[in-house]
Amino acid sequence: MQPGDVATVPSCTDIHYVDTGMYDTAEYGAVYIVDAERPAIVDTGIGTNYERILDALDEVGLARDDIEVIAPTHVHLDHAGGAGLLAEACPNADVYVHELGARHLVDPGRLVAGTKNAVGDQWKFYVEPTPVPEERVVELTDGDRIDLGSRALDVHHAPGHAPHQVVFHDDLDDAAFVADAAGIYVPDLDAVRETSPPPNFDLEQCRDDVAMLRDLAPDTLLYPHFGPVADDVDDRLAGYADTLTEWVEAVEEKYEELGDEEAVQEYFAANAEVTGVWGSLKAREETAMNVRGVLRYLKHSQD
Repeated sequence: MQPGDVATVPSCTDIHYVDTGMYDTAEYGAVYIVDAERPAIVDTGIGTNYERILDALDEVGLARDDIEVIAPTHVHLDHAGGAGLLAEACPNADVYVHELGARHLVDPGRLVAGTKNAVGDQWKFYVEPTPVPEERVVELTDGDRIDLGSRALDVHHAPGHAPHQVVFHDDLDDAAFVADAAGIYVPDLDAVRETSPPPNFDLEQCRDDVAMLRDLAPDTLLYPHFGPVADDVDDRLAGYADTLTEWVEAVEEKYEELGDEEAVQEYFAANAEVTGVWGSLKAREETAMNVRGVLRYLKHSQD
């Protein structure tokens, strides 16, 4: 896919996704549109080029006024940065988000500061998020259900990547909107790579989140990064738990060898395996960010 392209999820009923062109990179950022009795948008992208999501609504055959649910899986700005802009464009929609992240959509100041610190040079791809009116925010917690009329999204807390992260399980198609709990799927490689950003990455909890997804046993994984996967689902999830463990061990070993956090970041950034897919800047910055998350996790786990 290319930025702006819209596709139907083959294994699902009336679920579509658009490539938002996040970070000027194809097949990195997906936003899902669920054409239900109460239509929904799942995740919102970073806000930049959010018009591509509105254009996708047109292509799917939904009007802005039709949308009733906007549901970021968590409030990291690559998932929720466009929530305020979409709420303005879709006046009948409420924004559904985990209770720990709700305040950051209403007043995104701290979220912006944290994001700038986490993403480094990638901030140039972002726009300042538009606040969501407090009266239009619906707080979620584990076990809740978002009623879409003809289907429902069951809410499962998945805090390993971030304390405000949830997974949505679609009861009609047995599909899971996995947030970042199942890693980052790279279609060109047909492989899943790690995501471990600061400040809240927690290996043990991430592995618990993967176990939760395996217990759900969905037929389809709907990755925001990037796209649907409907084959070998359990093996992919089990493999991701191993990938995370091996990634943390690799960063720890390199830190023991070099003894300097910046040197460790530079080593992994210079050897990023996805450079040929995402380009040099995105591959380097994302890898360095993931290293920082692991180093912070290791430091706090030893305190």
